[in-house]
This record gives sequence, structure tokens and C-alpha cells, in this order.
Amino acid sequence: MLNVLGACPLDCPDTCSWIVSVDDGKAVKMRGNPEHPYTRGALCVKVNRYLEHAAAGDRILHPLRRTGPKGSGQFERISWDEALEEISVRLRGIVEEFGGEAIWPYNGTGSLGYLQGCEGVAGRRFWNVLGASKHWLNICSSAGNSGLTLANGTPGGMDPEDFAHAKLILLWGTNTLTSGHHLWKFIQDARAQGAHVVAIDPIRTRTADQADEHLAIRPGTDAALALGLLNVVVAEGAVDAEYVESFTSGWDDFSAEIAKYPVEVAAEITGIPADVIHSLGTRLARTRPTAIRATMGIQRHAGGGTAMRTIAAIPAVTGDWRHQGGGVAYSTSGHVKLTIDTRDDLLDKPVRTLTMTRLASDLEKVKCLWVYGANPVGSTSDSERIRQGLLRDDLFTVVMEQFPTDTVDYADIVLPATMQIEHMDLHAGYGHMYLLWNEPAVAPPGECLSTTETFRRLAAHMGLDEPSLYASDLELAEDLLQGDHPSLRGITVDRLRKEGWVRMSYPEPFVPFAEGFPTSTGRMRFPSAGKAYVPPSWLSDASPYPLTLITPAAHTFLNTTFGNNPELLRRAKDPAVLVNAADAASRGLAAGQRVRIHNDRGGFEAVVEISDRVAPGVVASPKGRWPKLSGGSNPNAVVQEKDADLGRGALYHDNRVEISPA
Repeated sequence: MLNVLGACPLDCPDTCSWIVSVDDGKAVKMRGNPEHPYTRGALCVKVNRYLEHAAAGDRILHPLRRTGPKGSGQFERISWDEALEEISVRLRGIVEEFGGEAIWPYNGTGSLGYLQGCEGVAGRRFWNVLGASKHWLNICSSAGNSGLTLANGTPGGMDPEDFAHAKLILLWGTNTLTSGHHLWKFIQDARAQGAHVVAIDPIRTRTADQADEHLAIRPGTDAALALGLLNVVVAEGAVDAEYVESFTSGWDDFSAEIAKYPVEVAAEITGIPADVIHSLGTRLARTRPTAIRATMGIQRHAGGGTAMRTIAAIPAVTGDWRHQGGGVAYSTSGHVKLTIDTRDDLLDKPVRTLTMTRLASDLEKVKCLWVYGANPVGSTSDSERIRQGLLRDDLFTVVMEQFPTDTVDYADIVLPATMQIEHMDLHAGYGHMYLLWNEPAVAPPGECLSTTETFRRLAAHMGLDEPSLYASDLELAEDLLQGDHPSLRGITVDRLRKEGWVRMSYPEPFVPFAEGFPTSTGRMRFPSAGKAYVPPSWLSDASPYPLTLITPAAHTFLNTTFGNNPELLRRAKDPAVLVNAADAASRGLAAGQRVRIHNDRGGFEAVVEISDRVAPGVVASPKGRWPKLSGGSNPNAVVQEKDADLGRGALYHDNRVEISPA
């Protein structure tokens, strides 16, 4: 029996270290690596089925060519040579007639690998040689990243492991036990030492059930709550004046802004009772250190970037950044200093950037859509318009995939892609401080190829002579580690391959902003006057639809990954929509009734679950369902194609709908 060290590639902050046991060339067991300080031997309910998923009967194992109408999912098997020849001819023709920018390489978060996935180099050099449009992967975290960077100079914050040292923990817009459950161990360590845990979420999630308090905030009003809490901190005389004076800028204007949000005003905006806000504000004023965990769900509304910027102000006002166990943890990606050389020098001229969440609108600008690591028909805003765009006869669509997703159904050519146990990759968690190596455990099944190998073969078939297009995976990995940043000191590919994971070379304890920030002035920048709260669209826009829809992460799927797994589908049961009893009664809806959730963009069907987990006026239906396995649509049919205030972030939790009997 051979044990192979690897890493989970999926879009989760925990990026687990795993061990694959191989017998006679077959992967027979997978388990979390007990030696990894964050994984600690445990995987999630989804990834526990990864080997079963990789061996599933609907796995795509060979190149395919469309034989039926677009959207029909009708294909014939072809050879790799046939696929590469057809692709080469079509790409050359598009470049010659329309220019390289008529190609859109649409890369998603199906893998977060720095070799094979969205984080790094896969395909980018090839696209630059052709002069293709650039792709802005804004779908997940860009609004929050932008807000935190405006405030702190980086989206990176505290080490999540230091939650074990906190005395007050705010889980703000994050369902830890579903989306990154390994943090809970550190929260439990803190609770054993008396820490108080508060969940701030429009939904009473499984995490909120385990917290000491749950504040059922109105969707998208988080910045107003932060200002209300800080109003109490100021009133309690708990401002760390020395820290504010030494390491921040803009305090006078920001303190005047805080004064506009006494608890009564914050309560009116957020829907949280004034006495509850005052109580938590008092606890915040008196408790050091306080740790805030805010993940991507919190910033998927019109004011999402500003919300993260204003929440980031809390530990600057209280001085929590001085303390181990104090501060904000959003994404540790800002601390990852790998060298990602996409070779923009290979471009003949500057090219436009197309935005991931604007696929429905911008698809008409291109003649080739190349999808990899993504399932936009199942995952992207305004999905009904995306479907219509993919039906164009003059659009050449190539999809690199593992399974026959809804997006695959619209492809002209489908290329079979490897899964994580079958290729080499380098990873960095965005919820911890480790780099991880994934060594291939088994050979790819059928004719599946890794992303890097696919682009190497395509470059060769097209006769491209740029040497960097043919770099091996190990050479690409070496390039990633070539920088001289202190955090990479002592970390090599050889060491990663031997040990499986290495903590980045940051101090322990890691208190990143105890003595300043990575901004041009070394100071944290408070929001300016009038810029500390941006209302969500549902609150500021006139709409004929009375309910606000939240689309949280499902416990059994990760985005649309595992959306076809029979056992996880069984556990997930039918698509459901949580409806408060008052909203159900006013519409004559009964528990178990099949309904249509809709607006002017489209609709989807689900079964009513009457629940006090959502407040009146708020409904919730988890994301991650494959439309074709869920009645033909999912919640993205009603999500507006509109940008957040910063970073052009997506608005998945900022949509007005109505519910009617199906």
C-alpha cells in the first residue's frame, strides 16, 4: 500500500491536506492528514466522497464533438488529434478574422491550484500568445478584497488559528460548520477558555445554532451594524486612542460618521433590537481580544466592499490588532507571495478584460468561449440570458470538464479533464497560513489530461514556438517559488513534495498589524464621511418583488461540484426554499408545497420549508444545484447581473423575488 500526500483543490478556505492510499494502481482510501495543524485528520462531508466521485460512471473520459443542437448534450467520441485539429482551425480563423480579443478564456474556481486552477498560470501564457481577452474572476471575493485593501492595504488579516486565543468571536456572515468547518476546532479551544461566540447572519444556520447568540441581521446592512457597535465602543470610552493615533488615518471624519449611528438608528436599518446591539457593543468595548470571522457571503450585495471596509475598522478602533487572537480574518490570500508570471510581455498589444459575472451581457462580444474550472450555466448571474447566448451558431464553445454539467451541454467540443488525485499542483489555503503540494496518486482514467498538459499539446498542434508554453509542471512550480519574499524562505518544491505542506515563513505568533499596515503611509485608512455604509439594492431600489432572496452554500455541494453525486443528492433531498411562517400565510403556502421563486429575470422551483430560521421578508434557497437535475433551473436564474460598490463583486444575496404556487 502506497500513501500519497495531496491537497484538496476546491473553493473552500480550509484547503485540506489529505492522504490517498493506493493499492495496485488504484486509489482505495482518502483521509485527512492528521499531521496538518489545520486539517487535523478531518475532511468535510463532501470531500469524504471524492474517490467515489472520481470513479463515477458519468465521468467524461474522452474528447467529444457536438452532434445535436446546442444545449441538447448530444455528442460523439473523437480522438485527441481530431479535437486539437478542429480547435486549432477554429482559433486561427477567429484570430485572423476578428482578432484575439474575440476569444474569452473563462476560468472558474473549480480548482484553486496555482498550476491547474484559477489561481495561477494554467493557460494564461497560451492565451497571451493568441492575444485573447483577459478574464476577471470576480465571482467570489472581489468586493471584500477591495474593501479590505482600501482599509488595510491587503485582504490578508489575522491567522485563523489564533481564534483559539480570542475572548469574543464574531462569526459575521459566515456559516463555519458548512463552509470551512476546520476553524470550529479553534473556536472550541477559545470557548474552553471562556470565549463568547456570536453569529451575525440573516439565516439561523447550523453555526448560529451552536453560537451563544444569533443576531438575525437584514441582508446587506452589516456596515450599519458595525457603525452601531462602534457607537457603543466610543460611548464606553473604549477607543484605543494610542493605536488610532499611531497607526490609522481619517479618524476625525470616521468618528463623526459613527456618531450618526446610535443603536436606535442601527436597529431600524438592521432589524436587530437596539438593546441587543447595545449589549454586544458593550461586550465588544470590554473584551480583548476580539476576533471577527467574515467570509465571502457577507460581501455579495450592493454595499459589500464598503461593509468589509467598515468591519475592518473595528479592530483598529478597539486596538485588537495589537493582540494575538484579535482582528479580522477574511482571506489569508493576501499573505501568499508566490510569483505568478503569466507573461503579459507575450501580448502584442494591451487587451480588454471581460468580467466573469457579466457573461450574459458580454458573451455577444466574443466568437469563442473557452470554459475551464467553471460551470457558468449553473453558477453565474442571470443564467437564463447565458443560456440564450450559448445558443448562438457563430459562437465556438470549448469546455474542459470532468462531468456532463449544464454548461457542457452547450459545448461544441468537450475535453476530458483530470481530477486532483491524477495531476500535480501547488496550493495555498485562503483560510490558513500553509502552502501545500498535491502529488498525483494515480494515472488519469481514459484519455483525461491535466489543464497544463492540454495547453501544452494545443500549443504544439498549433505550431507555436514560444518556449514558455512548454514548461513542465515542476518548472512552473519552481517559478512560483522563485520570489525573495521572506514568507517563502526555506520553502522549495523538493521540500513540499517530501513533506506535503509547509507553513509560510511568518512569525509565530503572527500579529500582522500590531505596528502598522502595508499601505503607502503605514496606516489603516478609515472610511471617509458618507462612505461607511452603502445600502443593499433591495433596500434602495424600487422593486415590485417583496421578498429578499439569500442563496447560501449548501452543506452537501461546493458551488456546483458534487452536484451530480447520487449520495450527496440523496442527502440534500429536493431543492427547498426557507420561508417565514408570516410570509407563507400571506401567500397561502403550505409546508412541502412546490412553488416557483421568480422575478423579471426568471425563476426556479423548490419545495417550501416553513421556518423561523429566516425573518419575515427574507427567503433562502441554497446554491449548488445542477439546473438539469433540479427541474431545469436554479437560484441563479433570478440573480441580477449587477456590480457591487467595489471590485465589481457579485450580488448573489441582494435580489428581490416573489413566491407563487408552481
